[in-house]
Amino acid sequence: MIKDFPSGPFATNAYVVFCPNSKCAAIVDPSPESADNLINFLNEKELKLDKIILTHSHWDHFGDLKKVHTQYPVPVYVHAEDQENIKFPGSDGLPMFIPIEGLEPDFLLKDGDCIEAGELKFKVLHTPGHSPGGVCLYCEEQNILISGDTLFKGSIGNLSLPTAQPDRMWNSLDRLATLPSQTQVYPGHGEMTYIKDEPWLKNAKQIFN
Repeated sequence: MIKDFPSGPFATNAYVVFCPNSKCAAIVDPSPESADNLINFLNEKELKLDKIILTHSHWDHFGDLKKVHTQYPVPVYVHAEDQENIKFPGSDGLPMFIPIEGLEPDFLLKDGDCIEAGELKFKVLHTPGHSPGGVCLYCEEQNILISGDTLFKGSIGNLSLPTAQPDRMWNSLDRLATLPSQTQVYPGHGEMTYIKDEPWLKNAKQIFN
């Protein structure tokens, strides 16, 4: 139902989320050097890709967006506050290690939106901090959270980057702390964790500020 592909210079997790019954799938964060593996997996499992979702607009999370989109011209989703850097990569002031071609998003996400992948339903949680338009994708029925760079195992996203907004991060983390303890967290980097294994979340401001 969810398959990760750590890719690129920062081992950014690209994900394929798919519904076994309908064979519908979504790609989350097509990171640099992930396209071939993503496409091969879709073909191997005979999945139908119907959307690409970006948790935020840092280049290491969408480096292969154009390559995947050329193969599968499906709608691209990103939060409104992060759309400019998808259209004009590098406009966020973050140095890029590789050339990346921009693309016009099709849908601008907002908090509370519901995104479907077949029978799976993910609620969009706007979690600004690491970037203004950072989002997490929460599937309550399956106890799954795709957390982008908001939450990692034992840590949080970098707050020193050009467009980071530290003051907004604490509310975002407080919100994640209220999710059910058994929620599986699939982050933008590193291994999967559970909300119950991140008890520090409620004290994140004191720890990381």
